[in-house]
Amino acid sequence: MRYRLAVVAANAVDVVRHAGGWLCDRTMAGWEVTVLLADCTDARALQILGATVLDLERSLATPVHDTWPHAVAVAPELFAADARVRQGVLDCLDHGLIEVALWGEGLPAELDRRLGAVHHPLSVAAQAFKSCALTAAGVPASDVGAAEVFRSGELLLTGLWGGTDLVTAG
Repeated sequence: MRYRLAVVAANAVDVVRHAGGWLCDRTMAGWEVTVLLADCTDARALQILGATVLDLERSLATPVHDTWPHAVAVAPELFAADARVRQGVLDCLDHGLIEVALWGEGLPAELDRRLGAVHHPLSVAAQAFKSCALTAAGVPASDVGAAEVFRSGELLLTGLWGGTDLVTAG
């Protein structure tokens, strides 16, 4: 059984820009990465990173989910705008069974004390794939750095290596 990462965001560009390298590294480590988008019009960039793209509305409307992810990553804008996403994130944090990460600016105030700063150092391959994905999305590839920054709850021991690939900032 593979580890699963679910990503929730408005569009592909946002995901690639903020978490594309992390998604690529997790895919290369054998994770099943699924991205739920409010706007699925341009999924090619995420497919370059090895992710499966699904429609957010259709996925949230499904009454029963057979499998649950081991980790979720959410755009803070969707946390603030969609009550279902907000409740799902809060449930994950309250129960502590799923690794939760948010990216970008504008972290909701109610999460400020619950999430700490972490980063993911990108592999050279992830940097290259992220660059290709950004280009496919029409974004300058010069935006690719050596690490991606997130805010995360308590880091779980999710990897076969005995730890997470998100590193506490500090």
